[in-house]
Amino acid sequence: MSKVPSGVKKASSKQLKLDKLVIQSPGKTSRPKFDEDSPEQEPPAKKPNSRLNSEDETDSKKTNFPIFKSAFQAPNLEAISECTLAEEIRKKRHELFESVNAFRFNKKRVQVLTEVKEFPENSKGILYWMSRDQRVQDNWSLLYAQKLALKQNLPLYVCFCLVPTFLNATIRHYYFMLEGLKEVEKELNELNIQFHLLIGQAKDQVPKFIQENKIAGLICDFSPLRIHKNWVEELKKNLPDNIPFAQVDAHNVVPCWIASDKLEYAARTIRNKINSKLDDYLTEFPPVIKHPVVSEIEKKTIDWEACYSSLQVDQSVKVVKWARPGYLGAIKNLEDFIKNKIKFYDSERNDPNKNALSNMSPWYHFGQVSVQRCMLEVKKYASKNSEAVKALMEESIVRRELADNFCYYQPNYDNLEGAYDWAKLTLEAHRKDKRPALYSLSELENFKTSDRLWNASQIQLRVEGKMHGFLRMYWAKKILEWTESPEQGLEYAIYLNDKYSLDGRDPNGYVGCMWSICGIHDQGWAERAVFGKIRYMNYEGCKRKFDVERFITRYYARKSEI
Repeated sequence: MSKVPSGVKKASSKQLKLDKLVIQSPGKTSRPKFDEDSPEQEPPAKKPNSRLNSEDETDSKKTNFPIFKSAFQAPNLEAISECTLAEEIRKKRHELFESVNAFRFNKKRVQVLTEVKEFPENSKGILYWMSRDQRVQDNWSLLYAQKLALKQNLPLYVCFCLVPTFLNATIRHYYFMLEGLKEVEKELNELNIQFHLLIGQAKDQVPKFIQENKIAGLICDFSPLRIHKNWVEELKKNLPDNIPFAQVDAHNVVPCWIASDKLEYAARTIRNKINSKLDDYLTEFPPVIKHPVVSEIEKKTIDWEACYSSLQVDQSVKVVKWARPGYLGAIKNLEDFIKNKIKFYDSERNDPNKNALSNMSPWYHFGQVSVQRCMLEVKKYASKNSEAVKALMEESIVRRELADNFCYYQPNYDNLEGAYDWAKLTLEAHRKDKRPALYSLSELENFKTSDRLWNASQIQLRVEGKMHGFLRMYWAKKILEWTESPEQGLEYAIYLNDKYSLDGRDPNGYVGCMWSICGIHDQGWAERAVFGKIRYMNYEGCKRKFDVERFITRYYARKSEI
């Protein structure tokens, strides 16, 4: 039996049902069907809907990029400076709530994925399978898992499944993720919660961990993407029949299935649905506390160097140094935005030469910080910066959750079949239009076009792992104009974004490319060659928005950093 320290009330022999803590189950909610390279690489065969971005968890096909299995040498980063905001947040959590048990947990954040809801007898723990939300505090999935563990007086475990290759992720992405997970392990150790880094696919490793350690129940976080849905479905099939399995949306402020039960057409159709629910969902968080029940499992020391050595990814894409991985790096970045940039956000956020953006997307993507936490902190400044706060909440909550909605209810979120009928028709009507230029994937990747602004944008993406939001639209639309078909243009845009952007392989990235090339969440505009009725952007329009030459000069000077 697990050791229970004195003073902790023992669980009764009566089994706790999972649905005692859960209201929301999948029910009648509409669900979609489940279903690398060197710079000199040649573009793939030009077939409609050919897939560069294969969603196999591990790719058994031959890759074109060099694979380095030697240990990765992480760059030396300066020690993070004191972060007053992080300490203020920590104190606030503990002042408001003693633990998750003192907090009225909103049960609509949870979906029960299995028919069985009772925990088996003589169990020895609750397990949270961490995937999209890679943080300890402000994590509804982990809080819910701790709530269950405290109710049953059981140890609490967290696991993460590491695979050697994932879509088009490079060492840039793996470094940011693994360094963040190091921070997660350290914090969990301090809270008497074991963190297990499992090597391999979740469908194999998680059921094995559950059986070997007599786990009572499994909690996972939520992602609307196909690959994560497949992981969940495959894992569920391999679970022991007596293990309840629940999913918590810890990423969105309003859970995806609560925000809307259907595919939304645009921001205007989902905005009120989300904003009307913020009073119930945009709340403070209770703390994940030091867990009172000691585990009997002997925890293996994680060999992080071996983790890096196991990766089979392109290591030519350099790690970025401006964004420090992990929760503390995220809060420090947020603190800098609040102190120095928020006052300029409303008026200057669309100028790529101004440093007015929050730049939080890398941490949001890896779940190293909660969007909800960031919005709680930003809201405190609404009296002095009302328009900026309103605009940031629109981008961070409404637009981000609109992207999740699209990927959740539209199975073709990354190909032309996911476009609206009007967009399909207009793109088809202009399929054979003469392009002003045609560029190969290699030429695009290596900024070898005649458009210096586009080249500078691609340089920014490759150097910084992020592109200014305004230029992301221009960048993707030009790819449509310069490729042989809309399918190829979308494919190339997604590939380049996923390979170089720290927030690649994200609903926002897919929707951004689909908006630019396929008109998703947009309307028809004046018809023109190649684009049809898809919204058009050009160089002259950019010149009217900001100092284009200044931006070009700045990033052409950084080509040597690639």
